[in-house]
Amino acid sequence: MGQSGWEDEKDRLARLYGTMSDEQLAKIAADPSALTEAAQAALEPQLQSRGLPSLADLADQRAEQKEKEKALEPVLLRRYRDLPEATIAKSVLESAGIDCVLADDNLIRLDWFYSNLIGGIKLLVHRGDLQTAETLLEQSVPEKFDVAGLGEYQQPRCPRCKSLDVSFDGLNKPASYASLLIVPVPVVDRGWKCHACGNRWEETGPSEANANEQKS
Repeated sequence: MGQSGWEDEKDRLARLYGTMSDEQLAKIAADPSALTEAAQAALEPQLQSRGLPSLADLADQRAEQKEKEKALEPVLLRRYRDLPEATIAKSVLESAGIDCVLADDNLIRLDWFYSNLIGGIKLLVHRGDLQTAETLLEQSVPEKFDVAGLGEYQQPRCPRCKSLDVSFDGLNKPASYASLLIVPVPVVDRGWKCHACGNRWEETGPSEANANEQKS
C-alpha cells in the first residue's frame, strides 16, 4: 500500500471509529497487535479524545495478563512412588501457602502396583511457585514421619550421598506400552533420583528399599 493509499485507509477508519461507542472502541483496542498500522493510527486519537486507555497502555496490560496466566499454569514439580512421601511433600508446600495438587494419587491408593506403571504420583504446582516450591522441598527431609491413616513411613536415602531428598523418577526413562485390564498403560523402568547429587538408581521394591535402609 502506497502512502496515499495508507492515508486513505487511515481516514476511512477514523471516520468509522468516530461513529462507534466507547465500548465498541475498547473491544477493538483490546488486542493492539491485531491491528494494522493504519488502524492504530486512526484509533489512537479516538481513544485519547474519549479518555480511554492508549494502545500502548493496553498492550502493556495484555502482556501483564499473559504473564499472570503463565504463572498460574500447572507444572510438574516432583514424582513420587509412594503415597506417604507425596503426601508429606504436599503438606510442606501447603503449610507455606503454596497451592499444589497430587495427580494419580487416587489410582495408587487402590493398588500400589499402578505406581510404577503410570510413573508415580505427580506433585503439581503453579509455574510461578516452581522455584519457591523446589527450595522448600530441597530443605531437610525427615527420615521417618507418620502419615495419618497410613502409619510410619521411612524416606529412602540416596545410596551415593545418603541424602533424603529423593523421589521416584520413572517417566524420565524410555517407555513402552503393555495392556493391563485391556487398558493401555505405559510401562517404565523403575528408578529413583537424588535431587542433591543427581544420582539415579534402580527401584528395589517397597519393602526391600526400606529393609535396606534399616540395615544401613
